[in-house]
Amino acid sequence: MVEELVTAGVAVACAGTVYLMAAARVVKQYERGVVLRLGRLVSQVREPGFTMIVPIVDRMRKVNMQIVTMPVPAQEGITRDNVTVRVDAVVYFKVVDAADAVIRVEDYRFAVSQMAQTSLRSIIGKSELDDLLSNREKLNQGLELMMDSPAIGWGVTVDRVEIKDVSLPETMKRSMARQAEATRDRRARVINADAELQASKKLAEAALAMSDQPAALQLRLLQTVVAVAAEKNSTLVLPFPVELLRFLERSGLQAQAQTAAAEAERDGVQRPAAPAAPRAPRTAVEHGAEAELPPELADLPPVEDLP
Repeated sequence: MVEELVTAGVAVACAGTVYLMAAARVVKQYERGVVLRLGRLVSQVREPGFTMIVPIVDRMRKVNMQIVTMPVPAQEGITRDNVTVRVDAVVYFKVVDAADAVIRVEDYRFAVSQMAQTSLRSIIGKSELDDLLSNREKLNQGLELMMDSPAIGWGVTVDRVEIKDVSLPETMKRSMARQAEATRDRRARVINADAELQASKKLAEAALAMSDQPAALQLRLLQTVVAVAAEKNSTLVLPFPVELLRFLERSGLQAQAQTAAAEAERDGVQRPAAPAAPRAPRTAVEHGAEAELPPELADLPPVEDLP
């Protein structure tokens, strides 16, 4: 009798151990447990920690509640301005309702991946090339809204969508490079022309100021000589402006005029006029007399007899 009781106790203990091992489950902190009892959803979602289920009757599926980083394969499409591009992106999403993620969709990861690819193709067709290259924040927000709307029904929320890279054809890259180079060249020419205009205005103002004070030109020349001499050059090129020559010429004429006026006042008389040039003597033809011919010309025949 005692042996039978011991055997029964051992059997019960073994059965309890087996049951405990079959029913015991551990849910991690970042997971939630969804229990299906005979195919029906148990309303209570198992929280992190130790939990029990009914063996054979219950089946528990653990759902990861962490943020999932999913790369979206590069999608090739044609933009609104007829440019072929390849765009890839990355999606950040997480499960907010474990029961809906298990019941409402077969594989929420695959569903989010396919939805991201189709949304990316759609956003490429609605955008222009300049928007894809420079206005990515707006496109990211548009992608997030397009993906978040259907994902809410799956118990998934999309935290963020980022466009990683935009690949362009080589011909388009060369065209854009030429366009950028031409734009920079145009800006450089405009800036250079503007600088020349400002410099010409300043030089005109400086010339006007120096024309009022001729000595300023000479002082400026001396400053230029000092600036050139500071470089310790062996050869000194000294520019001599024409205006300085004209200034010296005017000064010389004024000095001559002042000297002539002083001499005239001192002598009290005006300077006599220059004597006329001697007049050449009249020839024999002018006096109407015949000129005497040399002996060697006297024997010549008259003009009428010449052939």
